[in-house]
Amino acid sequence: MADDDYVYDEESGEWLPAAELAAKRAAGAGDGSDTVEVRDAVGNLLADGDQVTLIKDLEVKGAGQTLKRGTLIKSIRLTGDPQEIDCRYEGIKGLVLRAEFVKKR
Repeated sequence: MADDDYVYDEESGEWLPAAELAAKRAAGAGDGSDTVEVRDAVGNLLADGDQVTLIKDLEVKGAGQTLKRGTLIKSIRLTGDPQEIDCRYEGIKGLVLRAEFVKKR
């Protein structure tokens, strides 16, 4: 019955049999492809420890504070998600920003 189940593969944009897709993912997991590429708003590749600048005013939920455009965020850390970065800012613990709202400095 597993041969009849098709799953959409987001990487290739095709519908593949579930068994074939599982084999493809298992083969790709061992070649070091587990690193995630995180890009900022203009397409620069981000890495751990980079400094970024906000390109938009952002309201921080739970902190009752707004980070203004141009605010410098030092020493970011990448998460496993290609759209999120973990960072520190004074007075805000556990700040996670979307990569689309920052620019590498």
